[in-house]
Amino acid sequence: QVQLVESGGGLVEPGGSLRLSCAASGFTFKNYHIFWNRQAPGKEREVVGRITISGDVIDLADFTKGRFTLSRDNEKNMAYLQMHGLSPDDTAVYYCDVPTLKVRGRGTQVTVSS
Repeated sequence: QVQLVESGGGLVEPGGSLRLSCAASGFTFKNYHIFWNRQAPGKEREVVGRITISGDVIDLADFTKGRFTLSRDNEKNMAYLQMHGLSPDDTAVYYCDVPTLKVRGRGTQVTVSS
């Protein structure tokens, strides 16, 4: 069964950091680009970024402003989203996504609040 499971979300104060993880199973992880998306309450889903198969190319949305980084470990079938300098505007459910397989995880909630 093709599956993505996100973890690492939680409540963090403004300016804080979180590292989200995406555990993949049921497919050959190293052969696919991995996307991270987020959806805030009442807003449309937006792409956070994309990391390519080898991890050499990382595209991040402008709103990340150098605060977020993506990485992956193809031996562990894991992808990561490291976030620093979080603000309340970053509050959302964060998902990892493999569009070509039409699979997305259930997401992990990130709440930035004092």
